[in-house]
Amino acid sequence: MGSVRIVLVGPKYEGNIGAVARSMANFDLDELYLVDPCEIGDDAYRRAKHGSRILENAKIVSTLAEAVDGCFIVAGTSGIVTKGEKNYVRVPISAEEFAKRADGYGEKTAVLFGREDMGLFQEELAQCDLLITIPASDAYSVLNVSHAATIVMYELSKYVAPEPTPADPEEKERMFSFFDELLESIDYPEHRRETTSVMFRRLMGRAVPTKWEYNTILGVFGDASKIIKRKDH
Repeated sequence: MGSVRIVLVGPKYEGNIGAVARSMANFDLDELYLVDPCEIGDDAYRRAKHGSRILENAKIVSTLAEAVDGCFIVAGTSGIVTKGEKNYVRVPISAEEFAKRADGYGEKTAVLFGREDMGLFQEELAQCDLLITIPASDAYSVLNVSHAATIVMYELSKYVAPEPTPADPEEKERMFSFFDELLESIDYPEHRRETTSVMFRRLMGRAVPTKWEYNTILGVFGDASKIIKRKDH
């Protein structure tokens, strides 16, 4: 797959940040973004070991939008999942399945890990193209953030990264906007639009379509919305 950006959202313990940096060094990853993190001090660098360089070069930002800017696929992680298919925000795939599906895909991917106590908020999960989980005990399913990050990185490391092919994240977001406009054009029930929009985003995330496929679908939705609006007028 293409290059991977690790994003820690609201980390509360510097030791965990250092441990993630160490694991990134183990798996030849070097792009770390921190969203509104705790203070980073000596403990983080002690835990980072040979990943200190990654820690030094980590980008600190204040919003999730800044952290995923330039990434074509945004994958969230959660230890809390929902049984059944209707709550699309929390219907996940395993880290192993994610790595398999992403194999051979050349776009930049952001993998998000949430707060140690509360994980990713619902509105943050809704911005993700797909959700990853690590199967664990039903009695205690939530892993330490650095352990979870290490497992995901290990699964991704099984696949050799090809040269990235250019892609435009803005085109992808435009396609989702066109889908929302299409829902509006057909007078889709308003109380179901947000859930349906998230469902479509997750569907596209699991499918991992190419840039050409994204643009083809974008064109279909855009044209359909324009035709419906013209007929309404």
